[in-house]
Formats: sequence, structure tokens, C-alpha cells
Amino acid sequence: MVCPRCIRVVREELENLGHTVTEIGLGKVELAETPTNLQAIAEALERQGFALLEERNTKVINDLKVFVQEQIRSGKLETGLQKFSVSIEEHFAKTYGYLSQLFSQSENQTLEHYIIAQKIEQAKEWLVYDELTLSQMAYRLGYSSVSHLSYQFRKTTGFSPSEFKALKGHHRHLLTDL
Repeated sequence: MVCPRCIRVVREELENLGHTVTEIGLGKVELAETPTNLQAIAEALERQGFALLEERNTKVINDLKVFVQEQIRSGKLETGLQKFSVSIEEHFAKTYGYLSQLFSQSENQTLEHYIIAQKIEQAKEWLVYDELTLSQMAYRLGYSSVSHLSYQFRKTTGFSPSEFKALKGHHRHLLTDL
């Protein structure tokens, strides 16, 4: 919203939806109440050529999740290369702190915890398929040591990697038995 006409149109659209606008300015609207149907607001504003800033943030969060997953699944986070946070900053051209704060507000977990969870899921997959040694996993996932990977694995799953690997045999069935 960069002109008085834009501000008027946005105010009218919100009021037509039954909202009370307490403050409105460049790129910001405050309502007297918390809206329950953001989709209706988004659609009304879109018809007038506007978009909710929150929608852009949602796209950034989704893009961030995809980027993290792709980087981890590639297994190319080798120890000694640049920090993962630096890769994220370079890819999104935003500071890690900003992206982390945005992620936390949207997802109710920190970006760091999300990254750890994704790394552990990848390690679990490699353990199930017996593809790599723990040392190779730690290296590919960017851990400084096998013990660091093992610590986070246990903290996240409740099992050590070797305990988890041993469990898989008890939970799998032969296809002929199904």
C-alpha cells in the first residue's frame, strides 16, 4: 500500500469482511481482533491486486524446508565445508537469524531443531538400508564426529544408531508373509 487510495481500498475490503481496522499504513494493517479466516482476507485483497505479506512468509518457509531437505538428502554437508547456516544465507540472500526467527514464528520449532530432525531422518533411512557406516553418515550430514551424530540420534529417537539398526529386523516382515 503506497498511496491513500490503496489504503482506502484495503480498509474497505477488511471492513466489508466485518473487521475493525485500528491502524493501517505502508505494508501493515492492525485489526481490533485476531482474524479467524485469513483465506477470505487473502482472496478479498487479491481481487484488488494485493497480497498478504504472511503469504510471502509462508512461501519463504516452504522454500526453506525444501532447501534443507534437498541439501540433507544429497548427503553433501561434509564436515569442513562451509557451515550449513552460511549455505542457507547465501541461497536465500537473507541472514540466518532472520530466517530462523521467521521459521520459529511460523512452525513453533526452531530452524535448528528442524534441521536436526531432518538429519536424523536421513540417518535412519541410511541405517535401515545399511548403506553407509556411521562415520560416513556423520561426514555426509556435516557432523564433526560420530559421537556427535550418535548423541543427537539418541536425543531425538531415544535409541543409539546401533540400537535403532537392531530394531529394524524385528519390525520387518517378509513379503511372502504379508
